[in-house]
Amino acid sequence: MTGYLGSYATLGLLLLAAVLFFVTAFSANRVLRPSRPAEPWGKRATYECGIDPVGGDWAQMQIRYYVYAYLYVLFAVEAVFLFPWALVFDRPGFGATTVVEMGVFVSIVALGILYAWRRGVLRWT
Repeated sequence: MTGYLGSYATLGLLLLAAVLFFVTAFSANRVLRPSRPAEPWGKRATYECGIDPVGGDWAQMQIRYYVYAYLYVLFAVEAVFLFPWALVFDRPGFGATTVVEMGVFVSIVALGILYAWRRGVLRWT
């Protein structure tokens, strides 16, 4: 298929094939599944680590766990940016520019850590 509308025709055929595959797969699933699936005892019970659940289903979680996880991911991702900087820093012509850029980057990270520390986020008690 060539010409202006050829690419649209190719896209249309591809979308049509995708829709047909989707409909065929779900139709086959409906035809081949058991009409009355088994319902053994405990099939819908909560399962965690091989231990039967004890007690109610309500449990409160401390927000500090999420804060620590968020801070870890944040600073781990920021640490990944240090590796390309270290590679570019050695190349000629990039010395002063990369030092200034990394200084700005590290100062923003340091301000974030200082802010979290001053707000008491990093205190575990």
